[in-house]
Amino acid sequence: MGLFDSIKGQLIDIVEWMAPDPDILAHRFERRGNEIKMGAQLVVRPGQSAIFVNEGKLADTLSPGTHTLSTQNLPVLSDLRGWKYGFNSPFKAEVYFINRVTLSNRKWGTPNPVMLRDKDLGVVRLRAFGAYAYAIEDAAKFFQASVGTLETVVAQDLETQVKASIVSALSDALGEAQIPAFDLAAKYAELSALVEKALTEKLSFYGLAVKQFVIENISLPPEVEAMIDKRSSMGVVGNVDQYLKFNVADKAGEAISQPGGLAGTLAGAGLGLSLGSQMASAFAGTGPGAGVAGSPTPPPLAPHAAMPPPLPSVSIFVALGGQQAGPFNSAQLRQMAMDRQILPDTMVWKEGMAAWSAASALPEVAALFAGVPPKLPG
Repeated sequence: MGLFDSIKGQLIDIVEWMAPDPDILAHRFERRGNEIKMGAQLVVRPGQSAIFVNEGKLADTLSPGTHTLSTQNLPVLSDLRGWKYGFNSPFKAEVYFINRVTLSNRKWGTPNPVMLRDKDLGVVRLRAFGAYAYAIEDAAKFFQASVGTLETVVAQDLETQVKASIVSALSDALGEAQIPAFDLAAKYAELSALVEKALTEKLSFYGLAVKQFVIENISLPPEVEAMIDKRSSMGVVGNVDQYLKFNVADKAGEAISQPGGLAGTLAGAGLGLSLGSQMASAFAGTGPGAGVAGSPTPPPLAPHAAMPPPLPSVSIFVALGGQQAGPFNSAQLRQMAMDRQILPDTMVWKEGMAAWSAASALPEVAALFAGVPPKLPG
């Protein structure tokens, strides 16, 4: 008889598992074909549960502690085995240890953007990441859903499904909360609670419970963030007239301290204030020069005169001196054509075009040259 045969013929009197790795969630006790002695000691450590499986059927589940195996603490197994009268023979059964400690600081993220319909920005794409913690809440459910006939189950085997459930729960929470994209950063705690609740319901099938869920960041696409920054800058400027006056006064104060004479400085400051006021009026759409710079003021309309049809609204980029400029609207482009800043062969581009093209190839721009007189001879 060899060594293995002698080991195989022994009776097991201590059943225990020293978990070497917290990421191991389930482990089958290595019986090596031996029978478990009735009256053997079963040691279930804190954070563990022990499950007995008889011929593929889930039997008894024992909680942490030291148990002397008998028909009293193995009622289901005793019934399956037919031990109705306290039969004390050794028996063969599979014993699984389930690791129920909390697995913390697990990272999650959205592999693809989550779509959100926002009342201010329309449909936007969001990315998010954070951390979560979970544990096995129901050992029997976990065994039936995730272990089966496997010898060992590790956290990595589950977390692909867990992270997919997180993205699904996050999408549901964003749709349910209806939080504007501008306010998301102030609502991380509220969203985290919604996701945690939804996630717990999704994972209960696997016997898992979410112990903590944290959203660390939700980000918008870079181009949307750039638009938000521009909008914020406009809000900081506020009243354009007051801003320009303050800026000119500040520059005048700096100039006074420089050599060159106070009178010239004050004259320049006065001119700047006048220009600043005119620019503010132009920005506000009132006063002389409102609208496109350089455009003539139209005469008053005669009684019952028909309003000329408005120029189509366009937004065109123009190549000037080898540099991109714009975008410009129809009125600005008309004036640039009159001033010969742009010509029919000037390169232009608008949204939707695959590449830059000559102005004459773009109907809305080519039409602007119709009323432009040719260049004077000589």
